[in-house]
Amino acid sequence: TWALVTQQPLGGKAQQGGQRLGEMEVWALEAYGAAYTLQELLTVKSDDMQGRNEALNAIVKGKPIPRPGTPESFKVLMRELQSLGLDIAVYTDEGKEVDLMQDVNPRRSTPSRPTYESLGVADYDED
Repeated sequence: TWALVTQQPLGGKAQQGGQRLGEMEVWALEAYGAAYTLQELLTVKSDDMQGRNEALNAIVKGKPIPRPGTPESFKVLMRELQSLGLDIAVYTDEGKEVDLMQDVNPRRSTPSRPTYESLGVADYDED
């Protein structure tokens, strides 16, 4: 079972929760050189909703697990910052804005917030 807001596994055996991976366990896996295991545990198996489904399908079909998407906990942080009036944007080297809230699934292609492109407005310049 998963928490509704963060989509992370619930804690505790009584709630059928997931295993807890503490800071020291992360350090131990890091020291052992288990980077891919760490990435899987901290992203796909944690709170990447779409990634969980894609990982399950890949395992069942015997295919490689796809790259992890944006974790739901990061999306919650972005929404909380937006509610405080702070707008965080990430840009590629070419200057195009990356929508971190958008799912990789092409069926969900609506932007998470209005962009200059979606509004049909030229980019704002301070000059």
